[in-house]
Amino acid sequence: MISHEATARVSDGDREMTVQRLQQAYADGRLDTAELEQRLERALTAASYGDLAAVTADLPGLPDEVIQLTSVGGLIRRAGDWQVPRRLRVASEYGQVRLDLSRALVRHPVIEIDLDLPYGFAKIVLPPGASANTDKVRAEWGRVACKAAGRPRPGNLHVEFTGELTYGRLSIRNARR
Repeated sequence: MISHEATARVSDGDREMTVQRLQQAYADGRLDTAELEQRLERALTAASYGDLAAVTADLPGLPDEVIQLTSVGGLIRRAGDWQVPRRLRVASEYGQVRLDLSRALVRHPVIEIDLDLPYGFAKIVLPPGASANTDKVRAEWGRVACKAAGRPRPGNLHVEFTGELTYGRLSIRNARR
């Protein structure tokens, strides 16, 4: 069975990231000139993430991109034009977290957000059409409210949430169109 992620359409930015990875593999001596040219052509004409993955399948993986945002009692806020990593870890013991992904640069079809909110509160705004899975969020006395679709939709962002909300709260919704 082919996953939705593999058949999702790629952007010019996705193609460019693959081109950079191929150029780095060439510079490292992993590809010869003929292989580089052949793979560059395939990368630049790729229509889906599956097409791009096939071009780099035998190359070593990239370092796992993880960004950590931490606050004890303050406000962590990201909105507007900001770059969202593939993995985001957010820790706020007593504070508030407000992440608006609706106008952010998201280069990955699936991202992971790991939350550590013992007493904190997080409000996440997803782009229209994006989906979210909160099955791996543990809420002891806390609360999780998700108004976004739970299953991935082809061509749209999907966010996997994990983490702990001892007494904390998590609210997720899609931006209004």
